[in-house]
Amino acid sequence: MDLKKIERISKALGDMNRLKILKAVQANESRLECTTIVSLLDLSQPSISHHIKKLVDAELLLPQKEGRFYYYSLNKDVMEDYFNALQSS
Repeated sequence: MDLKKIERISKALGDMNRLKILKAVQANESRLECTTIVSLLDLSQPSISHHIKKLVDAELLLPQKEGRFYYYSLNKDVMEDYFNALQSS
């Protein structure tokens, strides 16, 4: 994993709300619909969308569209690569 990707992931993980989103997705069988995230975190929908975009851009969340709804799951491979890269640095 290159340093730019490590930086992007680190920045995404540097926000408490994004960590809460990741924790919520993990707690719900690693798959969660966007409106459910809004109801769980007491944040506005635009704020949730902003944070989800950052997590998707960092490849920590994988979006999947089903009909009108987007579901998000953890990208466990990227997370594992990130932690391995930190340990080997």
